[in-house]
Amino acid sequence: MILTVTPNPAVDQTIELDEALRADVVQRSTHAEFNSGGNGINVSQFLRALGSETVATGIVGGFTGYFIEQDLQGYDVPTDFVSVDDETRINTTLLTPDGEYHVNQSGPAVDTEAVDDLVETVREYDPTTINIGGSLPPGMDAGDVDRIAGAGDWDTAVEVPGETLRVLDRDYEYCKPNREELIAATGMAIESVDDCAAAARELHDEGFAHVIASMGGDGAVMVTPTATLYAPALEVDVVDTLGAGDSMLAAVLWAYEQGWDDERALRAGVAASAHLVSVTGPSVHELDPQATMDDVTVWSLDG
Repeated sequence: MILTVTPNPAVDQTIELDEALRADVVQRSTHAEFNSGGNGINVSQFLRALGSETVATGIVGGFTGYFIEQDLQGYDVPTDFVSVDDETRINTTLLTPDGEYHVNQSGPAVDTEAVDDLVETVREYDPTTINIGGSLPPGMDAGDVDRIAGAGDWDTAVEVPGETLRVLDRDYEYCKPNREELIAATGMAIESVDDCAAAARELHDEGFAHVIASMGGDGAVMVTPTATLYAPALEVDVVDTLGAGDSMLAAVLWAYEQGWDDERALRAGVAASAHLVSVTGPSVHELDPQATMDDVTVWSLDG
């Protein structure tokens, strides 16, 4: 079973306007929606869409935390969150004719007791794999990520900001940086697939056994203990990129759970990501990467 840990979940609020944003006037939206958000939460949603067993945990609070728990019920995702007094954050995206505007809250402060409770919650489930993902709330740092990862005999995947990734102090089975996170984690310039592969290899040498580096429309690089692989993105009509990287990670973890090899795991990740960008919204109720996996080309970059 794959358990996900989202230390700093969010309610993602998206507001659409049919006019440019202006100061000192009241403007009316043409559409608005709320979604539960955060890397681990998204990964659990995708794992359920793949038919995999999962539990979503993390730290939530207030009416916004309650919304996340209720929203995940609609995706058949079991939850066991640690509760704090302050409200879970709201991240707001404004979509206007002249561009997108993003305002993200920091999230509630987390103390040592909450982290202790989170560690014990993970231990109770004794999963085969855990995924720790998203930003960290005030009061948590990379040492807490290391502590959760090392609290039991499981494989750990991380998808955290690059600044956090570079100071983790344990060996990890998986990490999935995007291009910006890879740059922040390694300090290397990334302008090509070869640059991405070099940076991913550096992370591998730092103690991440499998590095799945997503590059948006340029595809993905995977570095494993035995290979460096590259898969271009599938050509699809892109509708919405929200959640694409999380779907890639979920599909890769799911594939390894099935006992698939590195190449098939990468194919599954790229196929799942292509499915996500072709639909609106951050999640889906059904996900079948096997339908298009044969269309994914995988090349070896080992020379």
